[in-house]
Amino acid sequence: MTLLEPQREGIPLPRPTPVTQPFWDGCAAGRLLFQRCNRCGAAQFNPAPLCRVCTGSEFTWEESAGRGTVYSYTIAWRPQSPRFTTPYAPVIVDLDEGVQILSNVIRCSVEDVHVGMRVTVEFVPVATVTLPYFRPV
Repeated sequence: MTLLEPQREGIPLPRPTPVTQPFWDGCAAGRLLFQRCNRCGAAQFNPAPLCRVCTGSEFTWEESAGRGTVYSYTIAWRPQSPRFTTPYAPVIVDLDEGVQILSNVIRCSVEDVHVGMRVTVEFVPVATVTLPYFRPV
């Protein structure tokens, strides 16, 4: 059985921008945030300067409970960079609040990952950022 774990330091890290900085600040505080458009009420993730539904430009940041369901996944055995430890499991998670997030599954075996698996967020500090991973509920 191969256990999926968070990546070690040295992996390529996200570079927060003025638009995404509130998301990364939330992760550092143990809060998974997403945007809600003040004009039409649509929830969205990834953070963006304009609403994908109505092109509004004013948002409220809301906190997700951090629970969801695996929508899609793959198991990476050959990394894009030698800085990644394999295997790892990139996933798209359908959060209960209605947005999707791209992340990785940890704290379970490769064989246990499946579409429909219930997961919860786990924050892992890596160098200058805190990354949101997901583990089975």
